[in-house]
Amino acid sequence: MMKGFNKGLAKAVGTLALIAAPLALMASPAKAEVSEETAFIFNTFSFLMCGALVMWMAAGFAMLESGLVRSKNTATICLKNITIYAVAGIMYYVIGYSLMYTDVSGWIGSISFFYNTSDAELALLGADEPTAEQVAAVVENGYSVMSDWFFQMVFVATAASIVSGTLAERIKFWPFIIFTTVLTAILYPIQGSWTWGGGWLSEMGFSDFAGSTIVHSVGGWAALVGAIILGPRKGKFTADGRIAPMPGSNLPLATLGTFILWLGWFGFNGGSQLALGSALDASAMAIVFANTNLAACGGVVAACLLTQLMYGKIDLTMALNGAIGGLVSITAGPDLTNHFWSIVIGGVGGVLVVVAVPLLDKLKIDDVVGAIPAHLVCGIWGTLAVGIFGAGSLVTQLTGIVAIAIFMIVTSAIFWLILKFTVGIRVPEEEEVLGQDKVELGMEAYPEFGRS
Repeated sequence: MMKGFNKGLAKAVGTLALIAAPLALMASPAKAEVSEETAFIFNTFSFLMCGALVMWMAAGFAMLESGLVRSKNTATICLKNITIYAVAGIMYYVIGYSLMYTDVSGWIGSISFFYNTSDAELALLGADEPTAEQVAAVVENGYSVMSDWFFQMVFVATAASIVSGTLAERIKFWPFIIFTTVLTAILYPIQGSWTWGGGWLSEMGFSDFAGSTIVHSVGGWAALVGAIILGPRKGKFTADGRIAPMPGSNLPLATLGTFILWLGWFGFNGGSQLALGSALDASAMAIVFANTNLAACGGVVAACLLTQLMYGKIDLTMALNGAIGGLVSITAGPDLTNHFWSIVIGGVGGVLVVVAVPLLDKLKIDDVVGAIPAHLVCGIWGTLAVGIFGAGSLVTQLTGIVAIAIFMIVTSAIFWLILKFTVGIRVPEEEEVLGQDKVELGMEAYPEFGRS
């Protein structure tokens, strides 16, 4: 009797357990979060891989600019672009990162030299058998210290690359590199600290997701001031007010450069999510990728349509800069969840490029590759678009644009003028006619041209 009772009781308990189990799961859902160490790995991987994509943008700038300059200056522009990247890497390691991110007081970070990996990571790397405490000390940071440094460094290299295209074909190599040194070591980091370093603009609520203003307009302002002080290329503007066309040497190369930049921009904007350790971050990054692509598409189509209407023919160089203009425009707010507005923002960028290029010509400002319209004008527009289509304040966005503009105009003018009146910044007229490749480098990019 007792045996039968026990058997029935066990069966009843088992049945209740089967009923209770799913109810318990419903009452307390199982969590699928990754561990802190796994999140650390994914975050670090995101910085490194997205940083590598942004580094590849240096190749894009080199190819775009090489295709849009005349063949006699191609080797020089290639040399400038690879040297820009090298100088930016060194100077951002020596002092730039510290000025931008370390102990920012509101206007500037700490003046300390040779940024290095953390003591916790060094201890972990040096341990024969790492302890759980050593791992935890590293993981709590969320990502590897130098992965963040690398990701931030490739951004400053991008800002410097913008300047080289505008001033191509008439600026001396070494004075340009000196200015690049100042830009990457001091100017870019100081203004960057105001927002990304937690400085005064950040406290105001200024929003620039990946750098329409902080990166692109900064390079654009430095380029604009340099172009005004340097003056136009010989023969660009005639005495009777005409504009002499100076077509680039290799449009397929310029097109390749644009596609490379487009690809690199996924790292530029996508990596600026700054994390990949959760489903939320992965979803947000996917949205950023989609919006970045849509804005570039909008820029190309808008540029094609407008040049057809204005000139009766489609201009390839305008279409290329339309893509870049669209990319720059969306960079301040690529986290929009309504993807349609990304096409609009990018399309407006493409229109601005087409309008701004002839406007610069009328003002007799010689921008060889159209970097000022694509990076400065569209950078301003993209930052304002955050206040129009996003969650930012239009007044605050405008405040940030104006503050950074004043800072870059004044400081760039000072350093360009110092260089002009000391070592000189412009090649002599006869050397400009011969081409910088022969004069400054003693070589030619296309030595077989013109020979039997």
